[in-house]
Amino acid sequence: MKRRRFVQLMAAAAGYAVQPASSAPRLVTDHEPGAPGPILGMYIHEGWPYKHPYAARTWTVEDWRGYADGLRKLGYNMLAIWPVLETIPQPPTPSDRAHLETTAKVIELLHRQFGMRVFLILCPNTVVNNSVASQYTFEQRYFYASLNYFNPGDPVALRKAIAWREELLRPLANMDALVIIDSDPGGYPGSTNDQFVNLLMEHRRMLNRLRPGIELCYWMHVGWEAYCRYYATGKFAWGTPAEAQDVLTKLKKADPSPWRITIHTMDPPPNGTDLQLAEKMGLAPTSLAFNYGAIEGEPSFPMTNFGGDTAFKAGGARAPGGVVGNAQTHCVQLPNTFAFARGAQGQPVSQTDYVHFAGELLSGRGELLVDAWQALAAKDTQQMRAMADKLGTLRTQDLVPGRLGGLLFGSPQRFVSDLMHEMRMRAAYVEFIAASQDHVDKEKFRAFLAATIAWQGIHGYQTVWLWPEMTDVLKKLNSPAIDKLLMEADYRTAQSQGTGGTAFERHQNFFKQWDNYTPRLIAAMEEALKKLGG
Repeated sequence: MKRRRFVQLMAAAAGYAVQPASSAPRLVTDHEPGAPGPILGMYIHEGWPYKHPYAARTWTVEDWRGYADGLRKLGYNMLAIWPVLETIPQPPTPSDRAHLETTAKVIELLHRQFGMRVFLILCPNTVVNNSVASQYTFEQRYFYASLNYFNPGDPVALRKAIAWREELLRPLANMDALVIIDSDPGGYPGSTNDQFVNLLMEHRRMLNRLRPGIELCYWMHVGWEAYCRYYATGKFAWGTPAEAQDVLTKLKKADPSPWRITIHTMDPPPNGTDLQLAEKMGLAPTSLAFNYGAIEGEPSFPMTNFGGDTAFKAGGARAPGGVVGNAQTHCVQLPNTFAFARGAQGQPVSQTDYVHFAGELLSGRGELLVDAWQALAAKDTQQMRAMADKLGTLRTQDLVPGRLGGLLFGSPQRFVSDLMHEMRMRAAYVEFIAASQDHVDKEKFRAFLAATIAWQGIHGYQTVWLWPEMTDVLKKLNSPAIDKLLMEADYRTAQSQGTGGTAFERHQNFFKQWDNYTPRLIAAMEEALKKLGG
């Protein structure tokens, strides 16, 4: 139910590239949850297990309070939360029950204290792999290994899945909407739009039992039948405009009211899921723009994004009902979170604006923080190292959070320290790549690996790590272990070299390898360095 990086890669291979649209007028955000008004939302992805506060699944109620406070002051008025209910075993572990309790408190907090809408997200037809999921706490559980898929055309399997979802959602019934995507990771070989519409309607009936008035939001993305074909054949292709119109026609006839859709507003994909389709189907007024990855790609190794205008233009590319952005490591992606909101509100995002924003994170430190973000985005390694030294000194000082201090998750020192570690890793990476054009430079490799281990040891990110320049250099090591891992990260090998008797099985097994990819890659890099005499 996420627009993951592999879909971006597949889209690129198919000749599809996301380009920002122009900015929109100022957004009015002062309204109560559920009341009319355009949405400026942030998607909170809880799918990956890594450390606090980097992974949203580890947040406390106070973390949520601080982050929501900062977002609300930036103009955000909705959070779309994926609580990963699909991986909760039967019976739930104590950590799962605590997670449900926290999520219920967060919904109440966002409504009562911040006047924000709360959308929850579910994958369309995934169910828990009980034998795997029950072995882990919620915070430590791997996503792909904990999943199975049910056939929407099997009425018994469908009823069983809906019954368990209803039980899990009962304490969360104060949500304003439930969002269900038509692809990644949903789908089933041979399934049809009729079955998908029936699946959505079963969720509609479930919502009516939980609390009448909860919206159903259809997240239009690749297309249900297109993704089911991908599962059946192993060959990715976007759906067609005819298929997109067909599913909306059937859904309108079934009438899952109240409901809305998401659309693409930045260079829409070839399936035509855009504003024109929404207007044609009479669904435009409440439609939401959701152009995935503009703030931060997902999954991605944590590193602050700064510069360019993609996030700003994505915020400005609103649909009539509003716009939603997404990040994976929210405490790291503050500059783009700001830029997205400015675009959505039709306000500029100049150097001066960034300095003012940074000063509202850390009082009196705005210029230094922007200098750090700019250095991180450039390639001057001498400047990066000098800035890392400045940040190292700064983190030992008495730091005063500003008006937006809630975005720092309770620790200005951690925020500054993170930037320092990012800076050192980035500097080592740039030097490693530059020095390894012909063959791998052992000393630069050692320095890059040391800086990587230091930063990864802090945030603990485990999922796939896709940096193309790094991949090209690592291939030069001729390490069988590294080459195997690089193959695991390439979706194009899922069908040709993956394990499993069918395309669907190979797809599932391929993505299970992503669950703990980064630690395995780092370990393989350490072994390769030893063989170089490092």
